[in-house]
Amino acid sequence: MAGTYSVGREDDAVAEQREVIEQVGAALAAAARLEDVQQVVKVAARRLADAHGSTFVLLDHDMCYYADEDSMSPLWKGQRFPASDCISGWSMMHRTAVTISDIRRDERIPQEAYRPTFVRSLAMVPMLGPDPMGAIGVYWAQPGRPDPTVVPALQQLAGLAVQALRRFPEGIPDPGFTVVGAYPTGGDAR
Repeated sequence: MAGTYSVGREDDAVAEQREVIEQVGAALAAAARLEDVQQVVKVAARRLADAHGSTFVLLDHDMCYYADEDSMSPLWKGQRFPASDCISGWSMMHRTAVTISDIRRDERIPQEAYRPTFVRSLAMVPMLGPDPMGAIGVYWAQPGRPDPTVVPALQQLAGLAVQALRRFPEGIPDPGFTVVGAYPTGGDAR
C-alpha cells in the first residue's frame, strides 16, 4: 500500500504487474463464461493492488451490481446500489479512476454501506467501452494511498476485462445512464 517506495522496488512491482497482466490476458481469452471473466478479474485485481479485497461491478441501468468479490471478509456481492450513490457509479459516470485514502472523510462514500466492512481506503477503476460497462474496486483495511503503479495496472486490467465482456453480451446488464464529462483526475480532493 502507501509508503516510501524505492526505485528498485517500484521496478520489481511493475515487472510483477506486467507478468500478471500477461497471464490475465491469456486467461480471459480462454474464458468460456461471464463468470470466468469475473473470477479472473477479481483475483487479478486483488493481486495487482496487493489489496485486502476486490470487487467486480456491472452497471445495470442506474444501478451498480456487485457481481463478484475476492475479499478477506464479505463486502457487497449480489447487492445493487444506485449508481448516483456509490463510488463505483461515480467512477463510471465520470469515466475516470478514483483513489480514496480515507473513506470516512469522502462525501462520495455511502458510510452506511462501508461501516460494517474492513474497508478504510480504496481505488475504483471503470471498465469503459463506448459506454461504461462496470468497475473494478480494490480495498485496503487501513487508510492510505496505493502505490503509484496500482491504478495504471488496474486500468490495463479493466481494458482486458472490457474486451472479454464484449464476448458475453447476453450476460451484461444494459448500462442505461448518461455519462458526465470526464475529469482529468479522479484522486482525492483533499
